[in-house]
Order: sequence, then structure tokens, then C-alpha cells
Amino acid sequence: MSEPQPKPKKPRGIARLIAGACIACGARCQAVCPVNCVEMTDSGEPVIDTAKCIGCQKCVKICPASALEMFFTPEEQKILEQLAASAIPVEEEVDPEAAALALKLAEYRGVWVFVEQTEGEPAKVSWELLGVGADLAAKLGVELCALVIGESVEHLCSESFAYGAAKTYLLDAPVYKYYRTEAYVEGCCHLIEKYKPEIILMGATGMGRDLAGAIATRVATGLTADCTGLAIDEKRNLMQTRPAFGGNIMATIMCDKFRPQMSTVRPNVMPMPERREGAKGIIIRDPFTVTEDSVLTKVIEIIRDSHSKGTVDITGAEFIISGGRGMMAPENFTLLQELADELGGVVGASRSAVDAGWMPGDRQVGQTGKTVRPKIYIACGISGAIQHLVGMQDSDIVIAINRDSSAPIFEVATYGIVGDLFQVVPAITKRIRKMKQARR
Repeated sequence: MSEPQPKPKKPRGIARLIAGACIACGARCQAVCPVNCVEMTDSGEPVIDTAKCIGCQKCVKICPASALEMFFTPEEQKILEQLAASAIPVEEEVDPEAAALALKLAEYRGVWVFVEQTEGEPAKVSWELLGVGADLAAKLGVELCALVIGESVEHLCSESFAYGAAKTYLLDAPVYKYYRTEAYVEGCCHLIEKYKPEIILMGATGMGRDLAGAIATRVATGLTADCTGLAIDEKRNLMQTRPAFGGNIMATIMCDKFRPQMSTVRPNVMPMPERREGAKGIIIRDPFTVTEDSVLTKVIEIIRDSHSKGTVDITGAEFIISGGRGMMAPENFTLLQELADELGGVVGASRSAVDAGWMPGDRQVGQTGKTVRPKIYIACGISGAIQHLVGMQDSDIVIAINRDSSAPIFEVATYGIVGDLFQVVPAITKRIRKMKQARR
């Protein structure tokens, strides 16, 4: 009786870069390599030490641009062809670490949205996040849940249901009346440990940025800030897209080894979902609280910020007329103000105009300013750098006025006017005035 032949092992090969395919996503291939055989060049491309590579394929699988491939020698390729032709069962190596990681990640399920509130008044970005959260939850086949923390804030649970949440986790106690990092972090981490959500979304506001960073540090997971796009890949990883390298590229980041996956999103980046009056859901009232003595920060008095008359909130405007370096001087912004007055809108600005001192910082639109979604956005003398585009590209209609016909702003504009803004803008204002007078 002949002895059984040992099963042949499948060649592992080595990883190599496909020329010109790398998008410099942020060294994800280097981060996942278990043997440290990947180094990055100054331009962000990987250099693989083939002598160290063990052919685990982790860098190949994580690359979002498919810029890495497995290379096999002619001898290894011949073995692969023989195995494919003979259909001999191949002994597949089981990675015990990968198996253990998969089991750990499987414990986490559900999409959570933190409902930010100040003395019972919710932040609009919370409802925007419930909209995108519903899409993520549907793709994953899990529940969309809201997280509400405060004092006498149960009414926000009903609001959450109206915007799509199926379940709300509620921490309601006097210690949570005012936002304090310590108290909110303790409450959130308690719920995360107890219920294990897969994804947590927060607004990229002052409160959201402070709380998200503290929670991510405490639970030892990743956090991607200021996301402009969220999606799910085939392995249930959250694909978090945000501007990188000063806004010159859009990077997609994933936290594939840790849970929960956490993201913050700026207000007005995601569309507002339709409100469903009378929608019902489940409220999970958790009794967890922290003692007042354990919270080092005390709220003595609330002092309201008395905004000056010149302060304008451009994020809620339906019509925005923005000026850039092409405005030439601060006094020229009166042309834009006249047009804004006729349209019932506000005047915005690019970073270059704000840095020059022509407009206050609260008017700045862009990556380092505010994100807006008006019905009409009129860009006057703005070239269209990516840092500005990420703040206004979701406007319903974009009208660009610029003397340079090759300006990048025209690539995203619904309507483009190549001309002198000092002639075009007054002509538009004059025409609108005539139309309004004709209707009277």
C-alpha cells in the first residue's frame, strides 16, 4: 500500500509595486506589513525589500488603488499552473492572528450617531449624520442608533426617530447637563463597552472634535476627522474619505483592525434626511452616571456670546456670493454685498481674501473655513483651489466669474462667466433690480 503523497504548498510570491499606480494614500501598506519590509519614499510610494517579504499579501489587499501585486518567479508560476491543471488540493495556511481578529471584530455591530446638544437644543449636523448613517447601516445590515446624553433630553430621542434612528441609547442625569469632557467620555465609553457599536459618527464641531478624540484614545481605536465621504467596503470596513496633504488629494482611510470605527464630519457636508413625523423607535435608558466629585471641571456660569452686527453665519444661507484674490481690495466687496442684498444672501470669501484682511474669518469658505451647501453659490475672482472647493462643491448651483478661462473653479461650476467681475457683478445686480421692480 503506497503512502499518501503530501499536499503541495501553494507558492506565496512577493509583493511589488505597479509603476505609476500609487496614489500616496498615506502609507497604509507600510502600516500593515508584519515584517517591516515596506519603506516609503518622499513622494509617498512604497519600496519593498524583497528579501524580507513573506508573501502575506496584506499590503496588496489593503491598497485602495490596487497599486501592488504579487510576483511569482517562473518556477513558482509553473507550480501554480500545474496545481490549477491537476486540481490537486492545496494546503492553505491559516493565519491564527487573522482568525482571532475576525472573531473580535465580529463582536461589534451597529451604526451609532452621537446627537450633539446644548441645553436641549440639538445641532443640525446630528440629523445630517443620521442620514448618511442610514445608508451605512443598510449596507451592513445592522440597526441605525442614536446616542443622546444630557439632562431632560428625552425629547431628542423622538427627534432621532424622525430622522431615521431605530434605537436610541439615553444617558439622562444632572451630571450631564452641561458638556464636560470627563463626564461624557465616561458615559460614552461605558455604552461602547457594553453594547459594542461597529461605527460611531460625530459632528466635526468644537464638542465633537473634543469628545471623539478622547473616546478614541480611551477605547484604543482609530479616528478620522473632517470626513467628506463615507462608504462600506466588502469586508465591512468604513471607508473614510477626507482631504489630505493640505487638501491637494483626497485620501480614503480605513480602520480595519480595531472597533469601533470613528469619524467626525463637518456640518453641511452630508445632505439632510427627510423628516418622518410620528416615526417610532426603541429607547434604551441606561442608568450609568458619574459622581459630580469625580468631574474636575465645574460649570460656574454660562456667558452668552453677544455677536457683533458684522458677524454672519454663512452655513445656513441659501445664496452666497464669495470673493477671492481677484477682488483686488477690501472696498470692492461692497459690489458683492449689493448683489447679496438683492438676492437675500450673504457675502463669503476664500482663504486668500481672509488672510489679506479683506473679510473676517467667519466668512471663510473652504477646508480651513466653513462648509456650505447653498442653493446658489457665486464665486467671484476665485481660482478654485482644492482647499476652497471642498467647502462649497456640494452647492446646488455654482456660478463662477473669472477672467482666467482655465481657472479650476470652472471645472465644478454649473455656469461659468469668463469676464471682468467688476463689470459682470454690477450688471447682474442691475438686472435683478429691474426684474424685482417689474414684479411690483
